[in-house]
Amino acid sequence: MSHYSEAHIDDHLAHKHYSHRMGWLRAAVLGANDGIISVVSLLVGVIAAGAAREDILVVAVAALVAGALSMAAGEYVSVSSQSDTEKADLELERRALEDDWHNELSELAAIYQQRGVSPETAQKVAEDLMAHDALGAHARDELGLSEVHSAKPLQAAFASAASFVAGAGLPVVLVAFLPMQNLGWIVAGSSLILLAILGALAAKTGGSPMMTGAIRMFVWGSIAMAMTTFVGLAFGVSG
Repeated sequence: MSHYSEAHIDDHLAHKHYSHRMGWLRAAVLGANDGIISVVSLLVGVIAAGAAREDILVVAVAALVAGALSMAAGEYVSVSSQSDTEKADLELERRALEDDWHNELSELAAIYQQRGVSPETAQKVAEDLMAHDALGAHARDELGLSEVHSAKPLQAAFASAASFVAGAGLPVVLVAFLPMQNLGWIVAGSSLILLAILGALAAKTGGSPMMTGAIRMFVWGSIAMAMTTFVGLAFGVSG
């Protein structure tokens, strides 16, 4: 093997891919983002309305518990539905392979031809792959399913709940221990910084520009907190 070929293979093997992180990363980022934005937005609204510390703390803890359970339940149900659909598709494909192997072989070969493979090569590849793992070949190339992207309900539910608690934990601690003076500004400011850091880390983990992720999270968090602060001030003044 030539030096160029060896270097090319080494370079290819050194490439880092991020698609295997999509499932848990999406759930974790969504949970942490929702934990910070929803809980902090609720808190700054209540603080702006002039509520007492005890009431604010009750709201904070209740929002944290309810939000974490809601995220876990919602993610579990959503991903379970996806998993059920995947299983149903695989069962249909399994039956099709049992009933009409030749047609399924032609179907797989046609898929490879559409991707630019010559008819002879496509036929050969389809035959080899189906001889090795027919259902796996059709799952990947016809249905677009793979072990990396397959739905994992419990993993997604746990990641969402845990990340929600992690995100919402900071503002709850601040409300519990900081003095009331400027509490709203401190909670909002620290949470926006945390959102920006979270956005940057999530972007880096997913292989995207860190600054873009940080700005995206910061902007949406600012909008949510500004709106709930306005609501709190409106109700506080009217009270």
